[in-house]
Amino acid sequence: MGNKKRTFIDSFNDAMNGIITAISTQRNITIHFIIGILIFLVSLFFNLSRIEVIILCFTVGAVIAAELINTAIENLTDMITMKYHPKAKVAKDTAAGAVLVMAFSAILIGYGIFYGKITHFTTNVLNSIVDSELHVSFVVLMITIMVVIIAKAVTKTGKPFSGGLPSGHSALASAVVTVVWFFSRNIIVFILTAILALLVMQSRVEGKIHTTYEVVMGAIVGVSSAVVILGLCEFLNLICF
Repeated sequence: MGNKKRTFIDSFNDAMNGIITAISTQRNITIHFIIGILIFLVSLFFNLSRIEVIILCFTVGAVIAAELINTAIENLTDMITMKYHPKAKVAKDTAAGAVLVMAFSAILIGYGIFYGKITHFTTNVLNSIVDSELHVSFVVLMITIMVVIIAKAVTKTGKPFSGGLPSGHSALASAVVTVVWFFSRNIIVFILTAILALLVMQSRVEGKIHTTYEVVMGAIVGVSSAVVILGLCEFLNLICF
């Protein structure tokens, strides 16, 4: 057992499992994930440049990463000693301070990105068309991934990329099919992508990685996330389909 060779997927599963465990046990990380989802949604209302989108993703990721490190330090400190110790308090307070610094930095970055755009955010802007289909598609996929992670943290089943409810592969594949249909409205392209998505789902069941129920629930999560976001964009005339 000790000589078992670990694969990249094993390492990736462990890392994702750490995120899911943190979400299910730490309220602050859950809050940051929800804020991250809201930020990606809000970004749809602004014509952000590619650099601004990258900075936004990095900032959201950095805040969540800081919270994860803080959680790791807290758990490690508690494992070493359950009694009060001044140095243990310093370790926990310093880690919490790092999160606070990162959070304030994120606020400043958000201010720098959105302030100029918010000041010109009028009804005309609301009714303008977002040019970047790629940006909208990216937001759909990012939010789908975050919803899947939160769902796995709530259900506490399986591993992040091996089993569990819902199936992340099924969710992403279904979200992609929905995005393709919304933007192309081409029945041939839709059928081809739908077939690929079904093959992905079938492979998860055939490989006994997921049950049919988990795959179906993943598909529902993916389609629902995409429809809600794309439907919102269409309703507010943020993008034309």
